[in-house]
Amino acid sequence: MKIIKLTNNEIKKTLEIPSPSFPKYVTLIINLANRFSQGTRPRVVGQLSDLIQEFSGKTIKEWEQWYLEKYPDAIKDAKEKIMEMVKNIKDAINKIDENMINEWVKDLVIVKTFLGLKFQEAILKKVAKIKGLDYRLSDNVAESKGIDGYIGDIPVSIKPDTY
Repeated sequence: MKIIKLTNNEIKKTLEIPSPSFPKYVTLIINLANRFSQGTRPRVVGQLSDLIQEFSGKTIKEWEQWYLEKYPDAIKDAKEKIMEMVKNIKDAINKIDENMINEWVKDLVIVKTFLGLKFQEAILKKVAKIKGLDYRLSDNVAESKGIDGYIGDIPVSIKPDTY
């Protein structure tokens, strides 16, 4: 059996779909802004996985026409949500300096690591005492599987309510 691999660009070319070109890091920033603004959520642009199944056409032009008839304002609405978030991100980027990055790294490496590992151990210790069992923190292998420790032989995953 021979395996044939196609890249997204090859598929686009085969289907005659134009491929926009973006400067480096731009799509990363737009994706981030979209995630925060929820600009392409179903309530804004429709449930695309369902809509593409409803669509009976064959070409990108037919899809565009069909979609825009159903959701005439969706692209504009999504763009506006994302643009507002890009403005917020630009403002935030302009406030970042070397000292702020240093504080962020220190908070991550020192404070969050210490608190994260210590609160896990405190919880394991408390629950183990209540259950009358021993506890132990997980090793690197178990940790990579989402296991923070063990109470007796029971694997435990401890996650804060919010991040």
